[in-house]
Amino acid sequence: MRLFRHVIGRHEGLKPTGSGESELTSLVRQQMHSLRAAARRGWTTLRRDGPGQVQFWFIALGLGVASGLAAIGFRFAVETLQATIYGTHDVNTLASFAEGLPWLWVLLIPALGGIAVGVILHRATPDGRVRSVADVIEGAALNDGRVERRAGVASALCSWITLSTGGSTGREGPVVHIAAMISSWIANSLRVDGVTGRDLLGCAVAAAVSASFNAPIAGALFALEVVLRHFALHAFAPIVVASAAGTVINRLVYGDVTEFVLPGTTTVEFYLELPAFFLLGLVCGAVAVIMMRAVFFADDVETALQRRLGLPHWLRPAVAGLLLGMIAIFYPHIIGVGYETTSLALTGALTLGGAFVFAVVKVAAVSITMAGRMGGGIFSPSLMVGALTGLVFGHIATGIFPDQSSAFTLYALAGMGAVAAAVLGAPISTTLIVFELTGDWQTGLAVMVSVSMSTALASRLVDRSFFLTQLERRNVHLAEGPQAYLLAMFRVAGVMRKPDASGAADPEACARMIEQGLFLQASATLETALPMFDRSGVAFLPVVQMEGETPVLQGALFHVDALKAYNRALAATAEEEHS
Repeated sequence: MRLFRHVIGRHEGLKPTGSGESELTSLVRQQMHSLRAAARRGWTTLRRDGPGQVQFWFIALGLGVASGLAAIGFRFAVETLQATIYGTHDVNTLASFAEGLPWLWVLLIPALGGIAVGVILHRATPDGRVRSVADVIEGAALNDGRVERRAGVASALCSWITLSTGGSTGREGPVVHIAAMISSWIANSLRVDGVTGRDLLGCAVAAAVSASFNAPIAGALFALEVVLRHFALHAFAPIVVASAAGTVINRLVYGDVTEFVLPGTTTVEFYLELPAFFLLGLVCGAVAVIMMRAVFFADDVETALQRRLGLPHWLRPAVAGLLLGMIAIFYPHIIGVGYETTSLALTGALTLGGAFVFAVVKVAAVSITMAGRMGGGIFSPSLMVGALTGLVFGHIATGIFPDQSSAFTLYALAGMGAVAAAVLGAPISTTLIVFELTGDWQTGLAVMVSVSMSTALASRLVDRSFFLTQLERRNVHLAEGPQAYLLAMFRVAGVMRKPDASGAADPEACARMIEQGLFLQASATLETALPMFDRSGVAFLPVVQMEGETPVLQGALFHVDALKAYNRALAATAEEEHS
């Protein structure tokens, strides 16, 4: 009100203050000073206590914009470098363009890209491995929603080079990890807890997926279904806000268009044709399992050959790139993301034999690329393999029952969703991504039937999904849920009672148990401790630190303390998932 009276009073003349300035100017300066002080107090509170609900939505909006820009920027960077290297102005027709390039150039480009990837990974990562979606899932479950930064930046560079030089992978994996790095930086800056850190991670992933595919609904559900692996209501609103922001970024750059355009409309002869889509789902589930196991088999083979031949780590991507170049000479459709071939499958422009051969070669190319540690994701390749599988099935089904079948391109659409859903272990978000990529919502029943059957089959033959199987191969057990992986989060050194603590174990009893070999090292986790309690039946286990070969007593882990810590973690997880 004072400010209002001063503004009105300017017509009556404002008197200068003792310092030579008007009362209005002085008041404005005071208000600005108060606003700056309030902003500083708010930032301090935000860092100390974490954001409130309304504040979090604004943070989610900003994070969504940043992740969306990062996703679009990565896509633009890939397209620019790819066009520069291969000499084409339209990367959407790269496969067709590459057919006219000199064979030596097609052979050498992926190999040179592999050398660059190998050098970067050798210098910037401890294990020579590209970070991707599996690492984001691990960060959400085990690291309070944080991911590695140095290795993540190196992985983004490697994926950019891989996709630009002919690597047969997709861009969604790198984009998801880039968004996760942004959310990790914000989470660390605000010093938020694990729940808020995971929510920020979900917001970033949702925005990145939405911006990559112009798929706001699927982006939000992908973050919940694949990364956070729960559908907590408290996380839903900010994730949707971020997903919408990512979609807006995409549409401002590319317009409101779908990635794939289907020919005409598609209809299903419901009662007569649905059994064919059930069968297609089972076939696609089997194809998805073959694709995943081919990647893991190739990884094991390349690792064994590398050890046997004594090849340095940085040469592994180069060898993979050379193999890809050899394949690309005859089958240039394997280069890059492969959306041109996917579009040909969805429009029915490939023959049965051509689609079958392309699918087989694409699986081989994806396996070589990923086993060669070259970078990139698996979602786009699974879309391509699924569309080709569905097209082959459609040619056969419509040929056998021409009067009871719809267009065989509908089978390509359903197959695309079925293989991708089985690979990602995400039937809900993948179904929606397929709809949003094509703009065809009239074939929902056919796609849903195929997706449900493929995921039901594949999830029983692998550890739920490609990403969770990757983690399982690294001895990170997330597929069975929090009741399995929470035990690995607690080190016995943090739960044990020290010798001088109240209720500590008897030192003489600890010494006798150590002599019998019944003890835990301080670096062990409850995953190791609880089975030892079950086998031995004791109330506590000595905890030691090894100094050479001599165990030095640090304390004792009591069975009841271990169970209490585990129960508290389970309760916290349940509270988060149902809040």
